[in-house]
Amino acid sequence: MLWRSSKTAHDQKSPTLADAEAAVARGDIDTALAVWGPLAQAGSARAQAEIGRCFIEGRGVARDPALALQWLTLAARGDDPLGQRLLGDFYFNGEEGTPNRAIAEEWYARAAKQGEPHAQDMLSWLLIESEHRKPDYAAAREWALKAAAQSIPSSMTRLGLLYNNALGVERDPIAAATWWRKAAMLGDADAQAMLGAAYHIGGGVPRDAVTALAWLTRAHRAQSKFADHFYFAVRDACSDAQRSEAERRANAPLSSEGEGP
Repeated sequence: MLWRSSKTAHDQKSPTLADAEAAVARGDIDTALAVWGPLAQAGSARAQAEIGRCFIEGRGVARDPALALQWLTLAARGDDPLGQRLLGDFYFNGEEGTPNRAIAEEWYARAAKQGEPHAQDMLSWLLIESEHRKPDYAAAREWALKAAAQSIPSSMTRLGLLYNNALGVERDPIAAATWWRKAAMLGDADAQAMLGAAYHIGGGVPRDAVTALAWLTRAHRAQSKFADHFYFAVRDACSDAQRSEAERRANAPLSSEGEGP
């Protein structure tokens, strides 16, 4: 038996996945596990995926990659998109040793075809960045578009890079800045850095030192690896008044910023 729960759900009649979700929402992982356990044993692929995730994260149980792999494999083979995406993560991260990006791509692709947004995002990344294959910019763009349509900011940032660097599309600085703005407003630090750089050089948006510094300040605080290529130079070139205004904008809630900081 792969699973043995220390807690029973005897006080519930026919516990469901919704019951487990409600338990997780209120921070009661033990109850969630007590619900998932019998469902997983009965063949629920989603419950199997959730138990596998718990063994990866060490939530409510001791972290155990070997057991996680068993449960996630059951869920993925049961055609559960979450299980497939989590199994992709397992191989991508090398939970039991060396990462295997080729196997990760296979499982991400299965989940992505079922509409799993994070799998679509990761598949898009692999199609560009992974060393196990040649880049496929057209396919990466299509999957990034699908993930972006489900509000995944990292895919929006990637779309901006594709348009900015003319990867699989004609170079379009306006489209790049548009995608970076969408992701920046959702809090993606790399997009904020790229958008700040765009305002600094006038790439696809009007050149604006204060707006550039405001976005770069956000990205710098969030430790984006892209921010420091521009942050210090832009800050040093600004007057005290411009720095003060950029700081004010960078401290404002994103939801109230409208067109930018």
